[in-house]
Amino acid sequence: MEEFLPKVGEDNHNYEHYRFVAEEGQQPLRVDKFLMNFVMNVTRNKVQKAIKDGSVMINDEVVKANHKVKPSDVVTVQFEFAPRKTETLPEAIPLDIVYEDDEVIVINKPAGLVVHPGHGNYDGTMVNALLYHFKNLPENSEGRPGLVHRIDKDTSGLLVVAKTEHALSHLSKQFHDKTSERLYYALVWGNITEDEGTIEGNIGRNLKNRLQQDVFPEGDQGKPAVTHFKVLERFMYVTLVECRLETGRTHQIRAHFKYIGHTLFNDERYGGNAVLKGTTYTKYKQFVENCFKLIPRQALHAKTLGFEHPTTGEMMRFNSDIPEDLQQTLQKWRGYTLTNK
Repeated sequence: MEEFLPKVGEDNHNYEHYRFVAEEGQQPLRVDKFLMNFVMNVTRNKVQKAIKDGSVMINDEVVKANHKVKPSDVVTVQFEFAPRKTETLPEAIPLDIVYEDDEVIVINKPAGLVVHPGHGNYDGTMVNALLYHFKNLPENSEGRPGLVHRIDKDTSGLLVVAKTEHALSHLSKQFHDKTSERLYYALVWGNITEDEGTIEGNIGRNLKNRLQQDVFPEGDQGKPAVTHFKVLERFMYVTLVECRLETGRTHQIRAHFKYIGHTLFNDERYGGNAVLKGTTYTKYKQFVENCFKLIPRQALHAKTLGFEHPTTGEMMRFNSDIPEDLQQTLQKWRGYTLTNK
């Protein structure tokens, strides 16, 4: 369980308050590592400062960094950060606009750009850019201007943004009714033996690490999720796949492929930033490390986006080029595969 309450103190500083109750299955874990797992986008320095300031408590007692969190412990923390405006402000951030008319905007988002403001990312987001480039965008149910859907910060690719209330309602219904088209390219660890297949399994928040999503195949937790995939290219120890989303859960592709034993390449949050498949030779490990440097993020790209235009009814389909970092990584794997066949 997590509670988050932003607060402004008498010194005009902002504070973030969190409260966690450790799950029954929680293994003893240092409180600093526990907080790194459970607080989105927090830095190690921020955790250490909070501990040093006496702002971290377990069962109402101030603790040090090496104190172990155990089942049912109540962990509270107060983070201080500099004064900021709660209003989302326009920022002159360039946008790669693939298509625009009076109703919709299609944007090719680069990796590294956060879609909307949230904890740890209060500015510099795509929403800040939208407010600068466009006026009077409609707000969705979460108060976010124009957003119909979103993709992760370190995932690149296509999104559609609504310019009118009608477009927002119409497009949101398409995503809800699963009539939109979303195709992703993903480079995953391991050689997927099937040429194509479907991954099914409810997706919900991981019980021990709230920054991850997990698959619950029995359907007792989470929400239904379906990912269809097709193998595009094999590189001995990694595979390039095309993924078609039938549903749109948080981290769906990342969680589903980890579940079937094929974690996304260099996906740090899900363990894909280690050498998961291949040889034990030092030369091979160095090759993989060089690939990680080329694509310092999960190897996932939202390549194709299709939807019915909210006014004309025309089916629209957009394709984006594979970004340079993923292209270079694929080329290195092609060369490695040819050399080592």
